Amino acid sequence: MAEAQVVERPVVREKEGSPWTGLWAVVAKEMADHLTSFRMYILEFLIAITAVGTVSAASSAIRSVAGAQPKFLFLKLFTVAQEPFPSFVDFLGFLVPLIAIAMAFDAVNSEFTQHTLARILSQPIYRDALLMGKFLAGLLTQFLIYGAIWLLVFGLGIFWLGVPPTAEEVGRALWLLVATVFYGGVWMAVALFFSVRFRQPATAALASIAVWLFFTVFWPMIASGLAAMIAPIRIGLPEEILAQARWLLALRRIAPGWLYTEILVALLRPEVRTLSIVLPFQLEGAILGQPLPLSQSVLLIWPHLTGLIAATLILFALTYISFQRQEVRA
Repeated sequence: MAEAQVVERPVVREKEGSPWTGLWAVVAKEMADHLTSFRMYILEFLIAITAVGTVSAASSAIRSVAGAQPKFLFLKLFTVAQEPFPSFVDFLGFLVPLIAIAMAFDAVNSEFTQHTLARILSQPIYRDALLMGKFLAGLLTQFLIYGAIWLLVFGLGIFWLGVPPTAEEVGRALWLLVATVFYGGVWMAVALFFSVRFRQPATAALASIAVWLFFTVFWPMIASGLAAMIAPIRIGLPEEILAQARWLLALRRIAPGWLYTEILVALLRPEVRTLSIVLPFQLEGAILGQPLPLSQSVLLIWPHLTGLIAATLILFALTYISFQRQEVRA
């Protein structure tokens, strides 16, 4: 009678400890790479030059009309434009996505191309900690960069205007800083997703920029066409016009750039009382021109800020799922 053969199975050794072991080591290393890379030096130089130029032009325009507009002078540093310079927030809407994409388009695929990912994961570092560390490092780096730019703007404003900012202006600027970081977080999550999906960094960068251009340039035109199809104006009744306008506004708010623009309007123009469509009878009894307190402006932008945060988390979740399913070979 043949003896039963015993088949020995290889013992699979699992990593010990929490899945987040090594998270802050990854964050520190990635932040050091971001802050010392030549790519970031160029972007930081561009945004610093932009801040100095736009704030200088804005302060010159403010000084010429300071007697007529004594309130919220420091908020006007962000919004006032003077030829040939646009306003500082116009530059922000263009530079923030580029900075975010530049941070993340090669965050993961560069590890594949350099064959360093297997070595990193052979250490007591899980995929969870690696991907989360790269993402958190990007958010914290953006916070440091934009925080430094905010301090530069306020410092130049104090030097050129000769007056300190009020607590209301500082509070609005801080909320704007938070919104800017999460607006950049959306595009960083997009670039990180393509960095996981595509092995070539150039392909990931082009895909990320293509998505940004689509929502910046083409989506407003597509939204106008979709609104006309969903709620067409057949007779010209006010109800039809209002329905189409509401659909157009809802569709435009799918784009992160539109949400960020409305946040800028509500925070930097305290007299703005609503970001929706307002009918004339709804303005009866309202004191027009009276600025809203900061708490009311924050309530006004809260859905928009929540939308940016939700978009960032959803995109990161998709990136996380895709990264977990990929095979890593030595």
